[in-house]
Amino acid sequence: MRIVIKRAPDGKITLQEGAGIAVVTISRPEARNALTTAMWKELGRTVEEIQGNPKNKVVVVRGVPGNFTAGSDIKEFAAMSTEEADNAFRTMESTIASFEKLKLPVIGAIDGPVYGAGFILALTFSLRLGTKHTKMGIPVAKLGIRLGTEFLGRIDRFLGPHRTKELLLMSEIYGHETAARLGLLNRIVDREALDKEALELAASITKLSKGSVDALFAPEAYGTFRYADETDFQEGCRAFMEKRAPDFPSRRRRS
Repeated sequence: MRIVIKRAPDGKITLQEGAGIAVVTISRPEARNALTTAMWKELGRTVEEIQGNPKNKVVVVRGVPGNFTAGSDIKEFAAMSTEEADNAFRTMESTIASFEKLKLPVIGAIDGPVYGAGFILALTFSLRLGTKHTKMGIPVAKLGIRLGTEFLGRIDRFLGPHRTKELLLMSEIYGHETAARLGLLNRIVDREALDKEALELAASITKLSKGSVDALFAPEAYGTFRYADETDFQEGCRAFMEKRAPDFPSRRRRS
């Protein structure tokens, strides 16, 4: 397994790659994993590394310990001019958009607070696993922060315009039950089992037909669309009839 640790002031971003799975860990426990501008930049560069490794088939993003991320570092903001803060938000948007454009499934292992820009980041993931300790929200109205169209659009796609306005105007923080009911979390698991569940889910995705996965995350890879994958369709049907796990040729070539 390849491990890369990217250190930024007051925190670090760790990338582990192996068996087709890239695991990204946000680590700044003394500040509930709040991200500094330098950490946002490192997180963006990590996405580039992941996309550049053809062996990666799925990504897991997690925080440590017991926190996903409380969002951006407000103490850092307090020392910034409005121009510096604007540039910091542009950095956040660039990194969040890079996850959105990543041509791989992304699973969020989300425990503890998921606030502010961390909440927006989580909305770009393909799947989100939470715990009973997960809390999600974006209380920017209390901070004099305006949300750009990109940030608002991501919330609106999940919640719709009326719920989005309620979330922002009331600075609501959703507990795990509400977050799951609204589709912000796909599953609720025990805190102790969160990493294990996320990795098992990631491993199961690595065994799926590459064509089926690419059709979701990299549709431009296929010039003429075909419903039946040229490489994997027949093997998938045979495996179903024979009541066994499929051995997709597309996955054997990329192993």
